[in-house]
Amino acid sequence: MPDSILVVVEQREGKLNRASWETLTAGQALSSETGWPLEAAVVGSGIDDIAGEVAGKKVAKVYAIESPKLAPYTPDAFAVGLKQFLSQKEPRLVLMPHTYQVRDFIPKLATSMNRTTVTDCIGYKKDGERLLFTRQMFQGKLAADVSFSCDAPWFVTFQNGAFRGDKVEAGTSPAPIEAVSVEIADDAVRNKPQEVFKEAKQALDLTQAEIIVAVGRGIKEQKNIEIAKQLAEAIGGEIAASRPICDSGWLPMDRQIGSSGQTVAPKLYLALGISGAIQHIVGMKGARTIIAVNKDSEAPIFEIADYAVVGNLFDVIPPLVEEIKKAKAGT
Repeated sequence: MPDSILVVVEQREGKLNRASWETLTAGQALSSETGWPLEAAVVGSGIDDIAGEVAGKKVAKVYAIESPKLAPYTPDAFAVGLKQFLSQKEPRLVLMPHTYQVRDFIPKLATSMNRTTVTDCIGYKKDGERLLFTRQMFQGKLAADVSFSCDAPWFVTFQNGAFRGDKVEAGTSPAPIEAVSVEIADDAVRNKPQEVFKEAKQALDLTQAEIIVAVGRGIKEQKNIEIAKQLAEAIGGEIAASRPICDSGWLPMDRQIGSSGQTVAPKLYLALGISGAIQHIVGMKGARTIIAVNKDSEAPIFEIADYAVVGNLFDVIPPLVEEIKKAKAGT
């Protein structure tokens, strides 16, 4: 399968995460520009339904890579199984979402094949016949375009929010599904699966939230976070924060958005009293719609906001919450 693109989607407990759809969108865009056929792979055990879901999208083929050793997940089993498959199919480009799971096994996989991985990319571009993948450096202060000089397959992971998962194209007819069995020896799996990893006890995965209300230093005091929580509750969103808020202990660290927190791409992101430091922006700029409320008209957050409200959040948010409640009540 030379000169082709393979997207390895990620599933957990029979469900694909949103980052997988985003990566599939990236694969479709790359396929359109390069002319290379796009295929997809699902890895696990008992994955027929997921493979069928992916086959409904615009892909040439879906591979269902199965083995009893692939469920539950272990980095050893995934690296061994994918190496077997990739050594046979030989795609030019392998794309994956930049998730905890992928970050766990892809170094092992790439190293075992003597290949290189370009991780956490935010985009790509073509330079003649070369493909360049863009990744941020120094907490988002610089962006570097990276190309491959090694033999294929080339491994690339895309940052959450780099592409729009809702833009993935459906196929005109279901793609064929090929079942692939891989042999994984007992002694190849040195890991013993434990409880699924989380950032912290009872950590919240904000990457799956469709609406996020985030607060910054403009909230002034911890007790004022209640105002943001009321707004989040009224619109069905999750509460989050910039780093200074979490560092102060006003909200748990698993609520932090930014380069040292979570990277999110919700449908709606409301930034309340957030100035817009680059460390925060890199974690939320993939949001579909950004509404910023800040009394400083020169706040950097307004440069990326779709809607800007210049004003004191304490004057803006409480009346907004009341109007939302009235609208929901039909009064």
